[in-house]
Formats: sequence, C-alpha cells, structure tokens
Amino acid sequence: MDAPAAAAAVRDLPWGEVWGQADAVQTLQSAASDPSALTHAWLLTGPPGSGRSTLARAFAAALIAEPGDQAAMKQVLAGTHPDYTPLRTEGVIISIKDARALVERSYFAPSLGRYRVIVMEDADRMTERTSNVLLKALEEPPERTVWVLCAPSDADLLPTIRSRVRTLRLRDPEVADVARLIAERTGADPDLAEQSARHAQRHIGMAQRLATDAAARQRRAETLRAVLAVRGVSTAVEAAAQIVAAATDDAKALTAERDEAERAQLLTTFGIASGAAVPPAVRSQLKALEDEQKRRATRSLRDGIDRVLTDLQSVYRDVLMLQFGRDGDLINRELADGLGEIAANWDPAHTLIVLDEIATTRERLEQNVSPVLALESMLITVAHGRTL
Repeated sequence: MDAPAAAAAVRDLPWGEVWGQADAVQTLQSAASDPSALTHAWLLTGPPGSGRSTLARAFAAALIAEPGDQAAMKQVLAGTHPDYTPLRTEGVIISIKDARALVERSYFAPSLGRYRVIVMEDADRMTERTSNVLLKALEEPPERTVWVLCAPSDADLLPTIRSRVRTLRLRDPEVADVARLIAERTGADPDLAEQSARHAQRHIGMAQRLATDAAARQRRAETLRAVLAVRGVSTAVEAAAQIVAAATDDAKALTAERDEAERAQLLTTFGIASGAAVPPAVRSQLKALEDEQKRRATRSLRDGIDRVLTDLQSVYRDVLMLQFGRDGDLINRELADGLGEIAANWDPAHTLIVLDEIATTRERLEQNVSPVLALESMLITVAHGRTL
C-alpha cells in the first residue's frame, strides 16, 4: 500500500462504514478527541436504517483506541475488544438481567483502552423497570466509562433517562442517496435500487434486502395487493391471515439457516455426530438454545409484521397525497391505479383514521396482542371506509 492509500485507510478507521451522517460524525469525533467535549452518556436517535448502530460502534472504537491504533479499532468494530460491551436484544424486550449485567460491567476500569464503552442498541425495548436499573449508572458513572444508547426517537425512552444523556439525532437519507449506495454495494440495476430504496422508505438494510431478494419483493407486493383488495369483513379476515403468513415466511427465511447452524455448532462442540441421539447431559443446553431461538423467532415475526404495517402506512400516505393533489412523490408508484381508485372513493378524513389505526395496531402488537386479531380489527376499519 502506498503512502496516500495508507493515510486514507487511517482516516477511514473507524468511521469508514458510517454513511450519510457527516454532522454526527464530526460531533462524535470532537468528543472522542477532546475530553472537555465528551459526555458520559449519549443517545443516538434516528429512523430504522439510519445507521445508529454503525455510528455507535465507530464512536466506541474512536473512544477506546489511541489515535492511529488501527488494530484496536478493528477489534472494537469486530466486537472483540475487552473494553467494548454491546447489547442487541433479539427478544421482544431487553431483560432486567441483561441490563444489570451491563451496569455491573460499566463499573470495571478499562483493561486496555482509553475508555470502557457500553453500547445498548434497541434501547427503546426497555420496560420501565429495566430503565430504572440504568438510572444509577447514568447518574453516577465511573470516570472512564461511556454509555451509548440507540433508539428511533428520544420519546421512546423515559424522561428520567433522557435527562441524563446527550441526544444526537441522525439525519434521514434521501431516496436517491440510498439508491446509489445500494447499487454500489450490491451491483443492483439502478432502477431496481431506486425502487428498493423508495419502498424501504430509505431504510438502508431493508433496501438492500429488497434489491437482492426477489422473494422479499414478491411478498411485499402480494401483501399490499391483498390489502388494496379488501372490500368487507371477509376479505379483511383473509388479508390479515395473509399478512401474518407472509411475515411468518419472512421470519423463517431470516432465521432458519442461522438456527440450524447454531444447533449444529452446539452438537459439534459436544462431539455429537449429525443425526446421532443427543445424550441426556446435553439436552439442557440444547433446550436453552431452542428457547432462545423461539424468543428470537417471536421478535422476528413481530418485526416482520411491523414492516408490513410500515408498508401499509406508506400506501395510505400515498392515498392522502393523491387526495390533496400531490402525485409527484409517491412511495408506491407501481400501485398508482389502485391508489387513485381509493383516493377517489374515500374522504381524506377516513384516510387519516386508517393511518391512526395502523399506528394504534403497531402499539397493540408491542403489548402482546394477537397479531391476527389486531390486523383483522385494523383491516375492518379499512373496509368500512371503502365505497362498496
């Protein structure tokens, strides 16, 4: 590597994977290099796909490693540095047990780096009791420990938590910018990349999946067509079942391969050949793994249904845009004919009612309401607003 290339590599670490957040990067770079600008606890907020977790890891690397220490930065970015503790729950909520483990670890002095950094992704998944576990650690932090919480919005956290952190909001990327990034990363056709970025509503990870997974694109299209075809209670019930089935298939596609690999790895660790009987001494470990996979599957299904509801919000947002004579910025341009029919047959007031109902359904699903029943209720509201 020549000198200019080597210098560029140093500049890229640890911020090279952070995309489209120049202002936030500048703020965090200053905090990492100037102790007087460093706050002991941060909250990074922004919509899903805005890069909160990527930015948090980069900030952790900049805090832990000495300037120019690429090896330490790479360790942090890989999640293997002893002074970096991340938590990303794959369950429905962050448990009190996990929060207590983080708090306990936060009181350890850094072992190798300049700081100990605790990153809590999905901080919005804390219950009130779990949030209270963090309060003392945020009120009286050790001198060389920095907390970084990530959430879609500061409103997702308790006021007592918000008052003890410095909030940094990330910017929303533009569709064209996301499309260019996806085309560069995946080699997707520019038109497909643009459609994927638009359908994903600028969520980078989801846009990348839509651009590279034809089955995911097909499931999305079929689900939206089913909702647009709702005419009454019976079709509402059918569409609700179809949404849950599509979300279940999506969740299985995301988790099945990983689940099998984890099971195979566990059995290999205990020296058990594929297809052989599992000894009684290993069954408890296998049961614990299966329980964790079930919790992850539940979260994945909930996330899948929430993505469908986000897509439905985009549909009725488009309807509202058409009702107010704005057709130049539709998210679902491919459904323009069906959207136009709804816009002509509905009163704008009812479109707003449907959008409110979708938001309420998302809240109900977070409270363990049956997904099928919640979706049926929502879609019956949709049906009642249609001219039959």
